[in-house]
Amino acid sequence: MFDGHSGYSEYSREKTIVKFCVLASGSSGNAALLATENTRILVDAGLSMRELRKRLASIGESLESIDAIVITHEHSDHVSGLPVLARAKGLRAVIYMTRLTAPAIDWGENAPTRLEAFQAGAAFQIGDIEIQSFGIPHDAIDPVGYCFEAEGVRVGIATDLGYVPESIKFHLRRMDLLLLEANHDLDMLKVGPYPWSVKQRVMSRVGHLSNLHMSDYLTSDLDSCTANLILGHLSEQNNHPAIVQMVATEALDHRGLATRLSIAAQSTPSEVFQY
Repeated sequence: MFDGHSGYSEYSREKTIVKFCVLASGSSGNAALLATENTRILVDAGLSMRELRKRLASIGESLESIDAIVITHEHSDHVSGLPVLARAKGLRAVIYMTRLTAPAIDWGENAPTRLEAFQAGAAFQIGDIEIQSFGIPHDAIDPVGYCFEAEGVRVGIATDLGYVPESIKFHLRRMDLLLLEANHDLDMLKVGPYPWSVKQRVMSRVGHLSNLHMSDYLTSDLDSCTANLILGHLSEQNNHPAIVQMVATEALDHRGLATRLSIAAQSTPSEVFQY
């Protein structure tokens, strides 16, 4: 059960079974931490090693304690820090990504030795965390989202998707916490600074989830048991947290849900969600 704590303390670490924190979310870099008492997983590595180290330290964690780095897809805002992390001495983290994603990353001179490739849609386990991958509609080589389960707590991550197909709706059932994309406001995107070709890409079914599509999902499909909803990957040019907050709150209120809403930021980590 979420205990309402924001931040970190030695006391909370002793009592917490599962914790989750979005270290960064947006078009300039993405990373999140999922941790149990025994296992620590970094989801994506779209920040520099220095910045990742700094943000982990702010919540009482370290890069050296990370057991695995799990990647969603090869776009730079999700993997820009990965080649350096893969070569860094003193880090033990094993890197997990799909078989098709691994060759799409510029590793430098040598591919990492601590690399575990899997088939999109596969289920696997890291420490005491069970992981189910699922394909997502995005213009990458082989993009996936994830459902994590540990100690009976379920956490879902679905960002960088053009729409929410039935298969993803199925995977996101019974989540205690869900990180979902709310990338752009359609009106802001249409009058924004992007070239028309980029606007078409963002709005496509392999682009990014709009506020409207996010709202439709919340209104029709968000599981009522979802205690915490984090909306992320907001476009700095084509969206605003206040708009996302308003649209999502309206959808949740329409359902009469008590789901707690948070908006993830690019520049600072989210609060630490603890169960």
